[in-house]
Amino acid sequence: MSALDSIDLARRLQGLNLYLVGMMGAGKSAVGRPLAQALGYRFIDADTTLEETAARTIPEIFAEAGEEGFRALESAVLNELSRWHSLVVATGGGVVTRPVNWGQLQQGVVIWLDAPETVLLQRLQGDPTPRPLLADPDPAGRLRDLLAERRPLYAQADLHVMQQGESPEAVAGRVLEALPTILKRERQPPGESIRLLHGDGHTSANLNS
Repeated sequence: MSALDSIDLARRLQGLNLYLVGMMGAGKSAVGRPLAQALGYRFIDADTTLEETAARTIPEIFAEAGEEGFRALESAVLNELSRWHSLVVATGGGVVTRPVNWGQLQQGVVIWLDAPETVLLQRLQGDPTPRPLLADPDPAGRLRDLLAERRPLYAQADLHVMQQGESPEAVAGRVLEALPTILKRERQPPGESIRLLHGDGHTSANLNS
């Protein structure tokens, strides 16, 4: 997409926030930065904002307040971000597990960055960032369980982008190309009419099409 096309797309978005959802390791922060830059938007990493707000790291929050305490803080941060405009927000992997968050996310455009389990695991194994939910004797099994639990929730997104290990810039470019299709059609209620964007540019209703 050319710079002029990106400017026109930003105008059509009218300040709508873009929320990137997906599993840890899906590249939400990496993709979010070039996506925001192309649109002239501000990029926000919700986990970083949460740590700055709480003055504690995410592992410390989990240790002191448990997952439920962490999720409550996450919802509060997301509520504040939803008051702003012209943001690309990389959300935490489990943000979709609280129903209250969907009302906040759906004030903007929700984009599911998906990737095969093998790609996610490879990225996570090479990332030194502590992941409390993967602190398990069998991280691969734990990741598989989390994916099974969360995929139906991620599927409520407006746009589903499947990756196979492409660069963040390439994935951001595919998101930019697909966004006009979201703006052209009437917004659907959660759980209906999700579009899956494949690496070769075609769209389908599911992984097998």
